[in-house]
Amino acid sequence: MNVNCYVTFPTIFFAIRAESLLRNKGFSFKMVPVPRSISSSCGTALRCACPDLPEIRKYLAENSTAMERFYQLTEDSLKTPVVEELKPGELQ
Repeated sequence: MNVNCYVTFPTIFFAIRAESLLRNKGFSFKMVPVPRSISSSCGTALRCACPDLPEIRKYLAENSTAMERFYQLTEDSLKTPVVEELKPGELQ
């Protein structure tokens, strides 16, 4: 079973800004297309390990980077992915 967390952004500007800020901080992350199980619209999301998400969210917020939503996606190759939207208050 593979579990990752995702951050979506209101515009590509904020996705690029997040990538630029995080690249220099040593966080483990990857910019990826928004998974279809999260949204059918196109866009870019940040994928990271779920334990890192609260610290990443805090750092981006402190650096004026707008974020849209937070998700935990559990994938099992034999089943449909399970998506759970995380509320900011749950990221502590």
